[in-house]
Amino acid sequence: MIEGRRSQTAERVAIRRAAHQLYDSPLVFEDPLALKVLSEEAAARVPGEADEGNRWGRGLRIFIAVRSRFAEEELALAVERGVRQFVILGAGLDTFAYRNPFAELRVFEVDHPDTQAWKRERLRHAGIAIPESLNYAPLDFDRETLAHGLEAAGFRRDQPAFFSWLGVVPYLTRESALATLGFIAALPQGSGVVFDYAIPRAMMGETEQRAFDFLAARVARAGEPFRLFLEPEQLATDLRALGFIEIEDMNSAAIRARWLGEAAGEDARDGRLHGRSGRLLCARL
Repeated sequence: MIEGRRSQTAERVAIRRAAHQLYDSPLVFEDPLALKVLSEEAAARVPGEADEGNRWGRGLRIFIAVRSRFAEEELALAVERGVRQFVILGAGLDTFAYRNPFAELRVFEVDHPDTQAWKRERLRHAGIAIPESLNYAPLDFDRETLAHGLEAAGFRRDQPAFFSWLGVVPYLTRESALATLGFIAALPQGSGVVFDYAIPRAMMGETEQRAFDFLAARVARAGEPFRLFLEPEQLATDLRALGFIEIEDMNSAAIRARWLGEAAGEDARDGRLHGRSGRLLCARL
């Protein structure tokens, strides 16, 4: 992310989330605020996502929708277990806090100050009220720790919390990613996290490598290059070493079978989700 400028990738994700509401059927993830939170300029770009011939673009849009649904489903289970703190790391234009159905749940949005200021302006412009249950935690990771930023916003480290960490890990270093996971692992029993990650390029198929290279070049031009790729077996080892005992790691076949009504085979194709690069993981204490 470039200092003094909002996250370009956060805006593109929001555009795809909005496009999902209009162009995909059946919906994987319903978000009634997805279009409303966009600027006029961003909203004008949404129709460009309607190209049915771009199967990789549609697949990325579906993956973004699925990961949001996964995070909110796992959050609901955490609330049933008694968790009352929800942290959205790299919140971007995520809208959960403004449609939160859990009256007892405190929500903490963590993001770079520039991106967060931009979001708050978008909310004001759209007439979306900021609920009392929401705490903003502006955080520049180059100058502050996650612990400091959250505690300044009222986060309780002596109580369990659930974390949503979507669309962030590929932009980090291994050290910073493990540091964040270590912070979560040090919280009380019942805490957990959902995040998505990418496997190394060498583990992708040839066609998928070409699609990945195109996307990687695009985010690099926006000043937010991909930096971290994780091997599933090593990641599981790292998580267990940190203290996570329940780990659910889903590849694209498992994702398709669970949410898209498709057979679990890797070769399943219906234009909704392709490739093996993106994975979803939930880890619990």
